Amino acid sequence: MSATETKKGSIVSLMAALLVAIFAFQLNASMLSPALVTMQAELNTTEVAIGNTQTVFFTAAALFSLFLPRLADLVGRKKVLTGMLAITGLGCIVSALAPNVDVLMVGRVMQGVAGPVVPMCLIMLHAEITEEARYTRLMAILTSVNGGIAGVDALLGGWLAGNFGFRSVFAVMAVVAAVAVVLITVCCRETTAEETPKMDWAGVFSLGIAFLAAYLAINEIQKLAAANFGLVALLVIVAAVFFVIFWKIENKKQHPMVATHYLRQRRTWGLLLTTLLTMTGVFAIMNGVVPAIAQDPNMGVNMGADVVSFATLTPYALLGLVFGPVAGILASKFGYHTVLRCGLLVSILGVLFGIFLCNNASVVGLVVISVVLGVAYAGTANIMLNGLGIVLSPKDNPGYLPGMNAGAFNLGAGLSYAVLYAVMQQMAQGAGVVAGYVSSMVAAAVLLGLALAVSFLIPKEEDADNS
Repeated sequence: MSATETKKGSIVSLMAALLVAIFAFQLNASMLSPALVTMQAELNTTEVAIGNTQTVFFTAAALFSLFLPRLADLVGRKKVLTGMLAITGLGCIVSALAPNVDVLMVGRVMQGVAGPVVPMCLIMLHAEITEEARYTRLMAILTSVNGGIAGVDALLGGWLAGNFGFRSVFAVMAVVAAVAVVLITVCCRETTAEETPKMDWAGVFSLGIAFLAAYLAINEIQKLAAANFGLVALLVIVAAVFFVIFWKIENKKQHPMVATHYLRQRRTWGLLLTTLLTMTGVFAIMNGVVPAIAQDPNMGVNMGADVVSFATLTPYALLGLVFGPVAGILASKFGYHTVLRCGLLVSILGVLFGIFLCNNASVVGLVVISVVLGVAYAGTANIMLNGLGIVLSPKDNPGYLPGMNAGAFNLGAGLSYAVLYAVMQQMAQGAGVVAGYVSSMVAAAVLLGLALAVSFLIPKEEDADNS
């Protein structure tokens, strides 16, 4: 066997291992959605309590995303990724055996350790593939799974829960996590950053509190009229105070978690702001508003909850999965920035079509908006934003930007419900349900327009150090 063939074989095995690792995280994120009602019944608890188990999972995923990629830079990426997947698998077992919702909460927090799996896998791939065009194509294949495994994950979760109970869903997740641990151990080599000083745990702690306070404030705002705005104000103050503390700590550290001169650069705040605005503009549309239109008995479609995914989330996830590699090929030819902006522009057109859908609801219209946003956001913009987090990172700290970018994705997802639902409900109270749906689409188009404008501030890779 030639050296070239050996290299090709090692890349194939590496890609297989990284894909299974991403599957392991994605199943934890999306497979439970159709099983939530079953979980509520089998654990004899409330809808709110089950909803809170989802919240703690995504909160934990966001928090771990902030620092685990940086820790992996310092102590070994293979070591940290294997540990993350092992803890996630144990969390699946805890959740599967949970006698009550409190134990289930513990299991979901453990599963949240897998939050930064996608950026970790992209960093590990980048350490192996030095040719940028080839890396871009392979990166797109990995990232395309992040929007859902063509909707099959949700469908399988519903089938398992309906036939064998919710515990079977966690059992499948545990098996996939175990397979991922084995494949990462066998198929990946250990890599670190060029410099490996001690971890800045003071910076991690202060940034974690600031982020958690901001995240909890957004979750409280999502309650709209029932929200405790005194608590929101307190959480915002806590977030601001601890971010200032974080900034001061980083200025004094010889080897900070994130050097403040990086935080001042456009590669950091330009990318994070674009990601935040993009997620805020699109996430609640596809995961909340469009399914609500499909199920609204007054809109003319009146689909059941058991079939609504076939017209909305399945086309969205399927097109994201299929088009992702195409977006990677386009990015290798035309650049991340150009492909990102094309994706954002078509996403804007998609939500503007949503205005027509609100006034002329049909199954065909639901499929059209799902397909357009599946291609434009899930298959293009999402992948380019993840890719930029890798290629814009400095060589001495390759983990900080992908980790913070993952945090921006999570914050944007929560903020999307808070902003778009607030607009929708406020308008619906005065002008009717249809006007509420329309206003959410308009607000989404404005946010995506802002994301498109801010994307022009993201520097090119060769200019990142001087931005």
